[in-house]
Formats: sequence, C-alpha cells, structure tokens
Amino acid sequence: MVHDAEMMERPPSAESRARSAAAERMRLHRERRRNGLRCLMIELRETEIEALIRKGFLQAEMRNDANAVSEALYSHLDQTLGSLP
Repeated sequence: MVHDAEMMERPPSAESRARSAAAERMRLHRERRRNGLRCLMIELRETEIEALIRKGFLQAEMRNDANAVSEALYSHLDQTLGSLP
C-alpha cells in the first residue's frame, strides 16, 4: 500500500504554533531594531488628541480609532522632528 507523504505529516501541535508565533514576533522585533525603530506603547491625554485634531492631523470623527490616532501622531512627529530618508 502506497501512502502520500503529505498525508503522513502530523498537523502542527498547539505548542509548535505558539513557538512559531513567538519566533515571528522576535523576527519582527529584530528587524525593527535593525531599522532603528522601537515599538512603544504610550498614553495620550484627550487634550493631546484634540491638539492633533486642531492642527489638522486627525479628523474629529476618528478620535476613537487607535490606528488613525497613531498615524496622526506619526505625521505630527515627522513634521515636528523631520522624517529620515
């Protein structure tokens, strides 16, 4: 009886999937560091978010969208500090 090699492979266990996810996170972390980036979590005051809106970096209706606020903050930092090539 001939068996297909693919059929003989065991599905990945939960432990190997967890290791793979951790390995991917570490790979991304190292890549960011090589590119001079750091991943930080920061807290913004409502007044700081309002300032991003006033300065035109963020639309008022997007104030609760974390991605939109992050992009607005990146834009503010680029304009204020200058962006690198």
